[in-house]
Amino acid sequence: MHTREEKIEAFGRLLDVLDNLRVKCPWDRKQTNESLRPNTIEETFELCDALLKNDSKNICKELGDVIMHVCFYALIGSEKGDFDIADVCNMQADKLIFRHPHVYGNVEADTSEQVLQNWEQIKLKEKDGNKSVLSGVPDALPSLIKAYRIQDKARNVGFDWQNKEDVWSKVREELDELEVELRKEDKEKSTKELGDFLFSVINAARLYHLNPDNALEHTNRKFISRFNYIEEHSIKQCKPLTEMSLEEMDALWNEAKKKETEHQ
Repeated sequence: MHTREEKIEAFGRLLDVLDNLRVKCPWDRKQTNESLRPNTIEETFELCDALLKNDSKNICKELGDVIMHVCFYALIGSEKGDFDIADVCNMQADKLIFRHPHVYGNVEADTSEQVLQNWEQIKLKEKDGNKSVLSGVPDALPSLIKAYRIQDKARNVGFDWQNKEDVWSKVREELDELEVELRKEDKEKSTKELGDFLFSVINAARLYHLNPDNALEHTNRKFISRFNYIEEHSIKQCKPLTEMSLEEMDALWNEAKKKETEHQ
């Protein structure tokens, strides 16, 4: 691994390259916060994809793309006279120091749970910080992740189940209510009850320290892999999927499932 001096030099080199491109490259020169935003979202998802695959080579590559975007926004900020990359780094360092009084102050926190319990209260005390416990949850977060973060933030101030096992009665209650509305074929009420049910399942996952977003994505990938297996075999048999019976597809699905088990 590189020394601290080499890391600082590498970061400086990236800043120099960006400064140069901003002046000499027509594409880089015309970029704004608004025009870069879609690319930033795409790069973030590509990083998430590499992280899920535990692909170290691509994690390194995609981290570079994300860091480049961070530096680019800071460069745009400096051109406007608002802030530069030093402000970004110093503000983050100050925030981390303030939020870790058990490291930089006299507060005691021997476990990660104790750290999290203090976290939300500390954020409320920050200058320009969150005005309420849940105000720090971005509106634009995907709904599944937002539900998890809402529940987690509420937990950090003591609003949570005393015994995690008790959550299952709530899950069953919400499922029963959903089934009632589905039998009535009331779409509006069914939609609301489905939301309540999903929220309760996410809550159960949180209580058992499971990440529901990761869990669902692993299932998505598993489904894609098995369905691709069916499609590949339909091509080999010169038989379109639309002409295959459900029994034939189920048989191939089970073959794919068996192969997964053999390779585990």
